[in-house]
Amino acid sequence: MAVRLTLRDKEYTVNPGMTVRHALKTVGIQPESVIPTRDGELITDDEVLKDGEHIRLIAVISGGGF
Repeated sequence: MAVRLTLRDKEYTVNPGMTVRHALKTVGIQPESVIPTRDGELITDDEVLKDGEHIRLIAVISGGGF
């Protein structure tokens, strides 16, 4: 099987056994630009992904200035 990563309306598939950070880099997403969640809970980017998981990614919004 595989691990599914979802960001907005795009879905990516990666192999289990890698960290969230490595998986994000593999599909071309900057790890600093998203917050990964599993079952509604925030997870860290050093979390190892397990077979069959679905990780939802929340885009980090930044900007503004003084």
